Amino acid sequence: MITTEFVPGSPCWLDLGAPDVRAAAAFYSAVLGWDYESMGGEGEEMEGGMLRKDGKIVAGLGKLTEEGARSAWMIYYSVTDADATTRAVQSAGGTVRVAPTDLDGWGRMAQYSDPLGGQFAVWQPGTSKGVDLVDRPGSLSWTELYTSDAAAAKDFYGGVLGWRFSDMELPGGEGAYALITPAGLPEERMQGGLLELPEEHLALAGGRPYWHPVFAVDDCDATVAKVTGNGGSVQMGPADVEGVGRLAVCLDRSNADFVVLAPARS
Repeated sequence: MITTEFVPGSPCWLDLGAPDVRAAAAFYSAVLGWDYESMGGEGEEMEGGMLRKDGKIVAGLGKLTEEGARSAWMIYYSVTDADATTRAVQSAGGTVRVAPTDLDGWGRMAQYSDPLGGQFAVWQPGTSKGVDLVDRPGSLSWTELYTSDAAAAKDFYGGVLGWRFSDMELPGGEGAYALITPAGLPEERMQGGLLELPEEHLALAGGRPYWHPVFAVDDCDATVAKVTGNGGSVQMGPADVEGVGRLAVCLDRSNADFVVLAPARS
């Protein structure tokens, strides 16, 4: 489970780069009940800000400005030293997309691509450790990587972020799903998973690996109806996964992918 005890290697922040900030804010407000708080002054064009659930920050939202980039969620993992992590990324064959940068004392961030092109980021906390709400309806509850080479991904992320992995066989003999736990924590603190897929199943990112967030919801089917009713679409589901819950893989209006999950009742 994800908590706001942001130990090294745990997800602590996420933000969305959207071509139309106003439209994205309206979509996620309708689907997940989020409120948007612009960082701009009164009357200024909405270019970015915070997304809140019940007053608590759950994510960031900004204008997509990178030439040729697709709209997507970026997941940040907590680290004690962004510069040291950058060196580790480079030594392990990854690419630095954004060099370590201080953000007004809030923290120090950097963005990378893994050796196969999967994009992720890190956050070295300053006054801000990360989001305020996780593992509750309308907030981040899991992170997931789709990749064409699970073994290579385990080597890379295990070396860079200290993760350890345990494999869970998928139903029907369809391979294994690797569960991710931060170093030094028990398995009940698992925070995400890693799934190997053929490159042709990674078309959303041009055949490259990609991360996406999983948001907890009370009712998966009702949330999916809100997704499609507000201009989004569904890639898979809703479907029941034994011991996990009912989930669906969704796309927002700009084809940024995310998953909604109504956890199984214990």
